[in-house]
Amino acid sequence: MDEYTLLIAGANTATLLTGGAVAALAYRAFRRTGSAALRAVALGFSFIVAGSVGGAIAHLVGGNVALGVTIQSAFTAGGFAILLYSLYAETSVTRTVTIHQSD
Repeated sequence: MDEYTLLIAGANTATLLTGGAVAALAYRAFRRTGSAALRAVALGFSFIVAGSVGGAIAHLVGGNVALGVTIQSAFTAGGFAILLYSLYAETSVTRTVTIHQSD
């Protein structure tokens, strides 16, 4: 292991915790509202987190730095593409109107 191993592990742990929290909150908001944009936000951050974890595994377990960087970069690009889509996703709001009749 080289001198950067601890820094890489720490950065990827921070990405997992913070990105995972954002993804979880976005997913909870999607479940509450049914918004396709929020679903895409949750998926985009999940991609970024998965790439970080996959890259860390390739580097720390497999010992292949180039493969780890490739995995992380590809998933980050995919995650940002999904986040970009979420900004343009159609949002539809369903409103329920209840009318009470007085007798």
